[in-house]
Amino acid sequence: MALGKELTIEQRKEFLFQMKRIRAIEEEIAHRYKEQKMRCPTHLSVGQEAVAAAVGGSLKKEDLAVSTHRAHAHYLGKGGCPKKMIAEIYGKRSGCAKGRGGSMHLIDLDVGFKGSTAIVGNTIPIGVGLGLALKLDKSQNVACVFVGDAAVEEGVFYESVNFAVVKNLPVLFVCENNFYSVYSHLRVRQPSGRKIHKMVEAMGVNVRSGDGNDVEESYLLLQEAVNDIRDQKGPQFVELVTYRWREHCGPNYDNDIGYRTEEEFLEWKEKDPVRRQENRLIEDGLLSLLDVEEMDKRIKHEVSEAFDFAENSPFPNQEEAFTALYKEGRQ
Repeated sequence: MALGKELTIEQRKEFLFQMKRIRAIEEEIAHRYKEQKMRCPTHLSVGQEAVAAAVGGSLKKEDLAVSTHRAHAHYLGKGGCPKKMIAEIYGKRSGCAKGRGGSMHLIDLDVGFKGSTAIVGNTIPIGVGLGLALKLDKSQNVACVFVGDAAVEEGVFYESVNFAVVKNLPVLFVCENNFYSVYSHLRVRQPSGRKIHKMVEAMGVNVRSGDGNDVEESYLLLQEAVNDIRDQKGPQFVELVTYRWREHCGPNYDNDIGYRTEEEFLEWKEKDPVRRQENRLIEDGLLSLLDVEEMDKRIKHEVSEAFDFAENSPFPNQEEAFTALYKEGRQ
């Protein structure tokens, strides 16, 4: 892995912790969803945790990020609060969007998470606009735009990338390529043999690609890209190949409906990013089974606290639905 500077032991352990934490939270969402207390659609990232953990490790708190409908992992990786996120999904006033947004509309200015949206590609121009604002402010910070493989098929993606290149904006595009747009594989949506990062490279962007199920490889690629942005080398695009385990929208598994095979699912499950990192640290003598057990206990306690916080938080008052809709001073 001669991709950049060596990782510290603490960084490698932190990546494992963050991935385990993201997965534990989402698995608990899936487990409790049937209770009908989370009255919004949820798109889970189980199987894709390495990308979010690696991006979170590459960005500073002051950097900005926008996300997609599958935003939980991105929010948590950026430093988001589990209690505020679960409360948001429960529609509670203590949620990160005060109960107004739900799962697909997370926003938390305290950690530079500027929003997510249900519409494919909708936050791409917003992220590029954030990059323009950072440049005008002569800031050294980065605007990160999460996209899926389907978002690169939207017209706004090309317009936004072109603008970012022309204006030399500090924008990091992170493409989680999990091969599927809802139930449609890349093979029925894009020409055979096309590589997404090569297509984007032709637009004048510096690109990198790698294994999105390897958190250390992903981090080193992303860190190189972020460093280039901070060195004013223009926008960067990183494509990371990964795979979601659960259904497109919801808490269940959907291999039985025919758009993908059980064999394909099991093949990707063997590439589990969490287990890969855990085994790597154990094999390198940096983690013991007792250490793993303690980490899991710590995470289980944090997850339990987050759901208890959400359950016990109040709903917004009815009149709050019409407050804080506009910036102060505007009608």
